[in-house]
Amino acid sequence: MQDFDAKWITNKEFCAFEPINVFHKENDDVKIPGNEAYQNKHILFRRTFSLPEFGKALLRISADDYYKLYINGRFVAQGPAPGYPFHYYYNEIDVTRYLHPHTNVIAVHTYYQGLVNRVWVSADLRQGLACELFLDGKQVLTSDEAWKCAYHTGFSACGKFGYDTQFAECYDARAAECGFSQPEFDDSVWENAHFRAHADYIMFRQPTEQLAFCDVKPKELRKTPNGLFIDFGFEAVGYLTFRASGKKGDTLTLRFGEELNDDGSVRYKMRCNCDYEEKFILSGKNADELNEYDYKAFRYAELELPDGVTVDTDSIRFVVRHYPFREIKHYTGTNQKLAVIYKLCSDTIKYGVQECFVDCPTREKGQYLGDVTIAGLAHASLTGDPSMIRKALENYTQSTFICKGLMTVAPASLMQEIADYSLQFPFQVLWYYRFTGDKAFLRQMYPYVRGVCDFFADYRRENGLIENVKAKWNLVDWPANLRDNYDFPLERPVGEGFHNVINAFYVSMLGHTDEIARILGEKPTGLYENTKTAYINAFYDKEQKLFVDSIGSRHASFHSNVIALFGGIWTDEENKRAMINLIRAKKLTCAGVYMAFFALYALKECGEKKLMETLIADDGAWMNMLDEGATTCYEAWGKEQKWNTSLFHPWASAPAILLD
Repeated sequence: MQDFDAKWITNKEFCAFEPINVFHKENDDVKIPGNEAYQNKHILFRRTFSLPEFGKALLRISADDYYKLYINGRFVAQGPAPGYPFHYYYNEIDVTRYLHPHTNVIAVHTYYQGLVNRVWVSADLRQGLACELFLDGKQVLTSDEAWKCAYHTGFSACGKFGYDTQFAECYDARAAECGFSQPEFDDSVWENAHFRAHADYIMFRQPTEQLAFCDVKPKELRKTPNGLFIDFGFEAVGYLTFRASGKKGDTLTLRFGEELNDDGSVRYKMRCNCDYEEKFILSGKNADELNEYDYKAFRYAELELPDGVTVDTDSIRFVVRHYPFREIKHYTGTNQKLAVIYKLCSDTIKYGVQECFVDCPTREKGQYLGDVTIAGLAHASLTGDPSMIRKALENYTQSTFICKGLMTVAPASLMQEIADYSLQFPFQVLWYYRFTGDKAFLRQMYPYVRGVCDFFADYRRENGLIENVKAKWNLVDWPANLRDNYDFPLERPVGEGFHNVINAFYVSMLGHTDEIARILGEKPTGLYENTKTAYINAFYDKEQKLFVDSIGSRHASFHSNVIALFGGIWTDEENKRAMINLIRAKKLTCAGVYMAFFALYALKECGEKKLMETLIADDGAWMNMLDEGATTCYEAWGKEQKWNTSLFHPWASAPAILLD
């Protein structure tokens, strides 16, 4: 815990609200109040003050849900990373170069979304700003009721994206608050801020860096019958900005997409369940600049312009945001297919990782525990920086106040639980230890690793296997049509009986837990060998020399054998070779891109590096994405394999971990 003493301020509407508890088990029948009147609120704060001569200035700042910080008219930073109220993040920023002696202005654009989703812990009526400024170690300014605040009336909603992920924005440049960040802006009619009556946050300094930004110019820009078409050349995450002139009230329609329609227009009604259409209303005063707040992932944009509206084409930029990316690992081989696949995966991680490991930066924008297995390992492998994966692991341990078996998305106000992902947590913790050698952190994680064991022990039966884990979704793979005809019913809640993949992960989890215990000098669970034997007795088919999907089944799916191989489960070398041959014959494309990680990881661990590389380079796998025009990895092997395919999905980046 850090020494952050700033009080939380907000406006008079939010100041007295008591927080709403949004946390519960996924299957609990809990109704969270909608509070639509308080959704999508952009609240501005300003403070004018004078400073003496100084050497170094540090600002500590946080906001709920989010902030964008400006000092003396210049954009400085934004944040914080999502967090639970009892472990909420603040940022410490060196602002020396933005301040000067005498009069200064800090302006902060905060945002309270108010939706139940995977993005933030929102819909809880917690809104506010907290900050404190230090000059040469002495506090000279803090958030108090001397700050001025106002709603930004220039932002309104014109729809929603994804699964209530974000509001589509209509930006109205006629609003009185436009230009609020500039020092000369007149805030005399704004109200004074109010202390928040129920500020129950426990604050921690964010252990990771803040986002990096770069401006990207269009690769292609051309006129259309209705306006402009823009191609930035690759998909990334961020905001569109440009200047436009026209009459007061002229409304531009903005459309964004990952791909084009057959007629060359931007496919803004995207496969991933996002309709990327927004509005920009002009003031009629000189040139107005588009100011978007929330981010999107896109490559293409098109502007539909009313008659008489002109756009300064030199001002068009894609403001790309991502977590700082300093790549130290590179593909050193000579296989050109592997080289382009590696770059595809590296770019996906570079542009896809934000303040957390987002599942995809379009539809969900949340941090999934299972995605950490791939995106987290890929990011650490590529950059040598383990701080993001460490924060992610801590985020999931923080979710144990809801369920000791871990939540699937954290931190967030949407409750979701997937058994397969929870069972991977000890693997993630052990991988982090092997990568860093940080034994102290391993010990910090160990109680939570054992907590996962304890959770699944409730489903352990006399035969040593787990059954009917109905409290969590049994995923196996996604999308469902890429499960290689896995023959156990996986409806929610899962069907009765024992099935393979959940038990293969369970055996693997026990093995990883016992290995952690031995490293720490703790007593192992003592369950691994007996459970492994029980698994073999239940699922091994001696005739096929493979593992089948469920007790009594004859179907030996790719998934049942891949997770067994990943977990080091085989009866003998003949069984092990049969599983490897099954993977060779079926290839990765009989399963999803998520399952490909476990297949490739297992092959490399088994010394089958050549086969691993052959499967990565298969024309139906990542090469198919590239043939379809990918600049970032897809959620599936091709655009048509899933009804709502995201074309930007970091969970498909396994080659970045495994190729060298």
